[in-house]
Amino acid sequence: MAVSQAVPITRHPFADGSYKKMLIDGKWIDAASGKKFETFNPATGELLATVAEGDAEDINRAVAAARRAFEGPWSKVKPFERQNMLLKLADLVEKNFEELSQLDTLDMGAPISRTRGNRLRVLGMLRYYAGQATALHGETIENSLPGEIFSYTLKEPIGVVGAIIPWNGPLAATVWKIGPAIATGCTVVLKPAEEAPLTSLRLAELAMEAGIPPGVVNVVPGFGETAGAALAAHPNVDKVAFTGSHVTGQSIVRASAGNLKRVSLELGGKSPDIVFADADLDAAVPGAAMAVFANSGQICSAGTRLFVEEKVYDEFVARVAEFGKKLQVGNGLDPNTQIGPLVSEQQLERVTGYLAIGQKEGAKALAGGTRISEGPLAKGYFVSPTVFANVQDNMRIAQEEIFGPVISAIKFTDMDELIRRANATTFGLGSGVWTRDVAKAHHVSKALRAGSVWVNCYQAMDPAVPFGGYKMSGYGRESGKQHLEEYLNVKAVWIKTA
Repeated sequence: MAVSQAVPITRHPFADGSYKKMLIDGKWIDAASGKKFETFNPATGELLATVAEGDAEDINRAVAAARRAFEGPWSKVKPFERQNMLLKLADLVEKNFEELSQLDTLDMGAPISRTRGNRLRVLGMLRYYAGQATALHGETIENSLPGEIFSYTLKEPIGVVGAIIPWNGPLAATVWKIGPAIATGCTVVLKPAEEAPLTSLRLAELAMEAGIPPGVVNVVPGFGETAGAALAAHPNVDKVAFTGSHVTGQSIVRASAGNLKRVSLELGGKSPDIVFADADLDAAVPGAAMAVFANSGQICSAGTRLFVEEKVYDEFVARVAEFGKKLQVGNGLDPNTQIGPLVSEQQLERVTGYLAIGQKEGAKALAGGTRISEGPLAKGYFVSPTVFANVQDNMRIAQEEIFGPVISAIKFTDMDELIRRANATTFGLGSGVWTRDVAKAHHVSKALRAGSVWVNCYQAMDPAVPFGGYKMSGYGRESGKQHLEEYLNVKAVWIKTA
């Protein structure tokens, strides 16, 4: 493992230690309680900003503003105008993309090469949603009732959306929530993660600059147990769109019962990544490694259960471990960094706890297995890329989501038994298959109980292709036409003409 040196930090204008307010009804305001919280650079421990800490009263104010906008002037805005606003926002994001990338890196630690690499995806999403704004339509449906009765459907915006996002990719996550809301004519109250709120606040500034009216996009930073819980339970919120842990997702479903609000959930995963002996191993080694090590393993669909056919297991897992050892770990602002820090001290404790559990259960760390506690990275939340071999299906490191750069490598021999074992998880978000055999690829892809199956690649994503989970990985889809449907109601209209 290579360690990059500390790099001089030029203070970002939105992360200069100053105070950041919340956005409600087009105005930047303090929390009703006057409370504030601090957000830190996970690579250095340095204070980035102090942020207004929203709670239930701020959520009330934001929801009221979103309701006024939805029932007022926003309801008169035509699809073309919504499209134009999204295109203007996309242009502003493109113009300011370097700044937004740096904010993501500063606030949650991802390597700048990764946050810059999100450019195509982020801009693609905004422009895809812009295109969909003018493509929403109902149907005329010929019915079988006697007489002259005309029937058709309307697609209508669901209303006020409460959006709650995680910290592992703030820019993309924010766009993934507000983009479809604007396209469909909804309004939104966004609660960013307390660990990384700055990019969402900056994007809200750009939304106003793009001409999106007051009250359409509101951003209330705060903590999950206060602001997030209040948003999930609010009786005047029509839909909650949530990305995060399955435990929090379950609490949101319970909170939604008050007014039976619509809920879409993109939750955690313990995804199988399957390598057959006939795979192109030269391609599969980096593919399987970065299916977990990318973003320091802080990706819901990371391929953390690495199933490898027995005849190539020892060779392949050893090569993945060597690959992990050579990755450069360091401050995300260093363009040579490949692995950044974990987002927070709490996440560091969680991941290092699982490292200890894995070794106690009998797994063997071929690479990593420890926190980086010496040298220039000692003040940050860094964990070495870790590969555990000799992992058994019933080990906790093979069953529970770690959300860190930790691979659990598991042997298999029989394909039918492999499919049963791969599906033997409460989750079902992502999965991977590495093989040269097309028939095998189709067979396994169909058999896996997961929302995405990547064959001879991993984490490929596109704004037009739906993404979401099975089982405890949630329900609903993001991206694709299915995403817009999550923000729409369908109304049937019957007209007797004679």
